[in-house]
Amino acid sequence: MTSIEEKLAAKGYTLPEAPEALFNYVPYVVSGNLVFVAGQVPIGGSREYKGKVGVDLSVEEGQEAAAQCALNLLAQARDAAGGDWSRVKRCVKLGGFVNSAPDFTDQSVVLNGASDLMVEALGDAGRHARFAVSAPSLPAGFAVEVDGVFEIS
Repeated sequence: MTSIEEKLAAKGYTLPEAPEALFNYVPYVVSGNLVFVAGQVPIGGSREYKGKVGVDLSVEEGQEAAAQCALNLLAQARDAAGGDWSRVKRCVKLGGFVNSAPDFTDQSVVLNGASDLMVEALGDAGRHARFAVSAPSLPAGFAVEVDGVFEIS
């Protein structure tokens, strides 16, 4: 069986170490069979994505930022499952915030970067409910922030 890391590597992605919490929160909370992962920003990749999507960054760059957020979400889910991918049953929900101008309307297109990566990594178990909204700014000026809920056994 191909591991999630191998599936991602075949698509050109590297799963990072799970980012540490920067402030007064924990990266994830396990409650029953659900893992609630705190909002992840696009850090840990080869590029820093800061600025407003549609102004400073293209929609495609926003999708890349969202994909990096999804990688960080998966890293947190992996840690919550004790490193055992067989315990990660599905991605239940993603929530996305896009740092953008007031007239920007492609939030869902940007968040497809995270959704597509989740399906690439988890197959049908990566299909999830989702919301995508604009924000006038995000912490440290990041372009995108995504949180998630996963089911584990």
